[in-house]
Amino acid sequence: MKPRHPAPLNALRAFEAAARCLSFQDAAARLFVTPAAVSHQVKRLEAYLGVELFKRGHRTVALTAEGEALAATLGELFSKLDLALDRATAPTTADLRVSTMESFAAKWLAPRLHRFHRIRPDLRVRIETGDAHVDFVRDGIDVAIRYGPGGYGGVDAERLMEAAVFPVCAPALQRDTARPLVSANDLRHHTLLHDESAQGRTGVPGWPEWLDAAGAARVHAGGGPVFASIYLAQEAAIAGHGVALGVAPLVAEDLRSGRLARPFELALDNAYAFWIVRRRAAAANPAVDAFCEWLRGEAVGETQPSR
Repeated sequence: MKPRHPAPLNALRAFEAAARCLSFQDAAARLFVTPAAVSHQVKRLEAYLGVELFKRGHRTVALTAEGEALAATLGELFSKLDLALDRATAPTTADLRVSTMESFAAKWLAPRLHRFHRIRPDLRVRIETGDAHVDFVRDGIDVAIRYGPGGYGGVDAERLMEAAVFPVCAPALQRDTARPLVSANDLRHHTLLHDESAQGRTGVPGWPEWLDAAGAARVHAGGGPVFASIYLAQEAAIAGHGVALGVAPLVAEDLRSGRLARPFELALDNAYAFWIVRRRAAAANPAVDAFCEWLRGEAVGETQPSR
């Protein structure tokens, strides 16, 4: 094979940005150059490789098959390079980037994180919230904690905790003598709080499933406010606005502190669970291993909190 001249790094950067944005103008804004400069660098790279990387239309660009293959590889390489540079500029404190859902971060992880800091003060944990799947390399995420059915492709996933579902409410609501919560049918006198994120998920119990299992035929499962997340429904319950269905690990701390009460013993199994998700075949990382080991220790006994 004929040896190549050194790869034009500026052209590679420009192409990767343009491929990610599918726009020379947006890529230029990211790189703080002009669109003409991006176009020039892409043409330079195409001449260097001897292939067309973009199909150019009227004010639009689309990747060719060769462009798609190169963009995928470059995205991973530049992410690794950026991560290595970040680590090289902060040698005294290691950053551990953790991605998880807002509910889990607020209700389970944040109240416990100080304990991890006590045993590993050398590690600075950065919590990033969101429900979308992450690209571990491109997003620079070290470990993710997800609530789902499992079966995640292309990653290593380990079940962390089960997620049984049962009603929770403010203690004052449970003590309300005018509207006692003695049997499940008593829920007809109270507002049911709904979590929209649980709807339509196979195997995730909602109010219809719990009421049916409890034999509460006199309670209408509909009505009541609908919240976009478990976290919001749980906060409304804490405020005394009704009864929510709590997910065991997410209500454990509020039950212990007395912010929430559990009026009924019945808990339903959940097809969803909490998972530790890591990049498959990732290089050994003692910091990630230490954090995952701490998570496992904290998870012990959290699947079925007492009343």
